[in-house]
Amino acid sequence: MGKIHLEKVNKCFGDIEVIPSIDLEIEDGEFVVFVGPSGCGKSTLLRLIAGLEDLTSGKIFINGQDVSNSAPAKRQLAMVFQSYALYPHMTVYKNIAFPLKMAGIDKSEIDKKVKAAAKVLNLTDYLERTPGQLSGGQRQRVAIGRAIVRQPSAFLFDEPLSNLDAALRVNMRVEITDLHKQLKRTMIYVTHDQVEAMTMADRIVVLQAGNVEQFGTPLDIYNNPINKFVAGFIGSPKMNFISVHDAKQLGAFEIGIRPEHMNISKTEGRWRGVVTVAEHLGSDTFLHVKTEGIGTIVTRGDGELNINYGDIVYVTPNLNKIYRFNEKGLSF
Repeated sequence: MGKIHLEKVNKCFGDIEVIPSIDLEIEDGEFVVFVGPSGCGKSTLLRLIAGLEDLTSGKIFINGQDVSNSAPAKRQLAMVFQSYALYPHMTVYKNIAFPLKMAGIDKSEIDKKVKAAAKVLNLTDYLERTPGQLSGGQRQRVAIGRAIVRQPSAFLFDEPLSNLDAALRVNMRVEITDLHKQLKRTMIYVTHDQVEAMTMADRIVVLQAGNVEQFGTPLDIYNNPINKFVAGFIGSPKMNFISVHDAKQLGAFEIGIRPEHMNISKTEGRWRGVVTVAEHLGSDTFLHVKTEGIGTIVTRGDGELNINYGDIVYVTPNLNKIYRFNEKGLSF
């Protein structure tokens, strides 16, 4: 159905190599997220799979068939872009039906497929509206509906939630995850938001400078990051890194400690410091503590933690939760 295999995939723009060489195996029915900072090559990699960019070298297989030189229309993939790319003068019904109409599908079959997709996406009551009469989340669902009716082997999402506000992003995140469970189709999803990656993916591909740094389940990557880059990128707030004498005492060139893996006290602890920022979020409290000797560290505590700006505190790491890195930034 939707197994995708990348073999030594390479992409250059002139003399600039943006994808050095990637081998990747995405199983049928998986929800895989490509995540990384801006410019890491995640959207370029997605476009290579879609056929919207030509390979410099390497091969791409879909369901065992070499599609490296195949046109996008021949790959049985459906892509959903950051911009909804809807026809403003067409109704929701006509927007969803458009690819089927272009393929010469019978009208009765089109009607059946459009209404089925609309039901899945809760768009039945909006079929006669135009995109201008819809919210951002509804317009994105129309774009997804247009992809669904094609019954592709896999769906490719290129930062589809970037144009939505925070509340809509959360809702659409849930809807797309639920859609994956219903359709049981392969989905590849590109985002720079590690929260989206952690909450949606079966497996995550963490990219940096075109290289796959780590490929694994969200919890495996969170609990067992392969290097300092992955450790610092996955997790919010990000991991604290310490490279002075405390790291050497613990047998490492540098150590990493997640904000939630530290104890905060007003009376005693390993590192003394002053609170420079206190973020009380209800469920959690994030403290930025300027310590003596190791700089500012961020801690995560209970939402009812009664510590505020200017308070003197003591921070103690959980020694069983410390990450150790060598001179090359690799975990050990």
